[in-house]
Amino acid sequence: MNISLLAKTLGLLASLALVSACSNTTVSAGGQEVKVGDEMHAKMLADDAFYDDPELQAYVNRVGQRLVTTSDLPNKTFTFTVVDSQDINAFALPGGYIYINRGLLAYLDNEAELAGVLGHEIGHITGGHHGRQKTQKISNQVMAATVYILTGSSDVADASTMYGQELISGFGREMELEADEYGAQYMHKSGYDTEYLLEVIGVLKNQEQFQRVKAKSSGKPTGTYHGLYATHPRNDQRLKTVIRTASELDGYVESPEVPGEFRRHIDGMVWGESVQGEQEENRYYHTKLGFTFEHPPGWTVDAGSKSVVAKAPDNSASVTITLRRRDGNTAPEAVLEGAATGELSEGKALDQAGLQGYTAVASSASSSHRLAVIDYNYSFLFDGKGNDFAAQDPVLLSIIESFRPIHPKERKASNPSYVTYIQVPRGATLSSLAAGTRIPDAEAQLRLINGFYPRGEPRTGDWIKTIKQ
Repeated sequence: MNISLLAKTLGLLASLALVSACSNTTVSAGGQEVKVGDEMHAKMLADDAFYDDPELQAYVNRVGQRLVTTSDLPNKTFTFTVVDSQDINAFALPGGYIYINRGLLAYLDNEAELAGVLGHEIGHITGGHHGRQKTQKISNQVMAATVYILTGSSDVADASTMYGQELISGFGREMELEADEYGAQYMHKSGYDTEYLLEVIGVLKNQEQFQRVKAKSSGKPTGTYHGLYATHPRNDQRLKTVIRTASELDGYVESPEVPGEFRRHIDGMVWGESVQGEQEENRYYHTKLGFTFEHPPGWTVDAGSKSVVAKAPDNSASVTITLRRRDGNTAPEAVLEGAATGELSEGKALDQAGLQGYTAVASSASSSHRLAVIDYNYSFLFDGKGNDFAAQDPVLLSIIESFRPIHPKERKASNPSYVTYIQVPRGATLSSLAAGTRIPDAEAQLRLINGFYPRGEPRTGDWIKTIKQ
């Protein structure tokens, strides 16, 4: 572990110990419980524990909030966050904070399975499960989970004496089953097929089987998704009854899934070790598309599925970035001229970090804009606006001119890997596809992330997930 990470870990342990020391005998939903969740979430945010993909974060939050509206606490504030960890896990903190690791997302096949995981975690909150446990146990679980996320090392968590059985045991068999009961109800009321919650259990049981095989060869115990493996046998009749009872509730709601949306958000997601490395303050990084730009202090950046918008604190100026498919036969200047409205002036070519582009000012009777086009895999289109354009244009231009690819030093992993989707070629098998995949246990992992463990095979033309570097 490097010095910086060690310092973060020691700071985390100190803050968590303080939270634990200040706790009462039990955690109340209205007081200490919320305080614990607030402090843990803030600490994780400060230590960059969250995955840097605003579109994926927004998607997961949208699915979670849809489930909340059908829950027993529809007016409670819930926060859904993707954690930058390769661990196959999801968990809930007191106060309505729910997390899913990107490591678990890679093994899910569709939005309904995602809803099953989030519904289960919501069930822990609506069931009051934190309040039914000792505060010390909750603090121990939170500390262990957070230390493990930030360090990736069970040895560090063990050294804090907060890992092991406290984390693995989760809420216990009855509370886990109750969380599934609530989660299945919320799924049904939101329009999701509750059978997909059983599919999630299958995904986790396959992972358990694989981990047992590895444990035999390594002699090391393996962690679990807060006890779900132990508490939910694949053929658990109580679980099946709970889920199928929920599916028979009154009312039919059409599934909210948009075909292909889950795949679009997972395609390009980091696999394995985090790629979030040293990053500068006042610089925005878009990990999935691999670009970054600098913005003035105090500016905010909002990323959606259609655009990235940087705004001044008082909304007096902004730069909007959109993209379109790149035409290799059309120069950036021609793309800008085709997209512009008004008279162009102050045009000049851009050449920054090897990227070719063009910028100009577009003026009409009512306003002026700073426009630019930069080619980088796609054609990136920039539209800079300001209430006092003449005074603010230098700032708008500086933002555009700071646009560049993310440097390798800004990525933690030296050879990052990503989840990507392909259609199975004729004659291909998971074994042949794994031969070109440079990850440990490649064939087993391809089977696991696609639901074919231990011996299944996809059909020619099927869309499956693979891992690329």
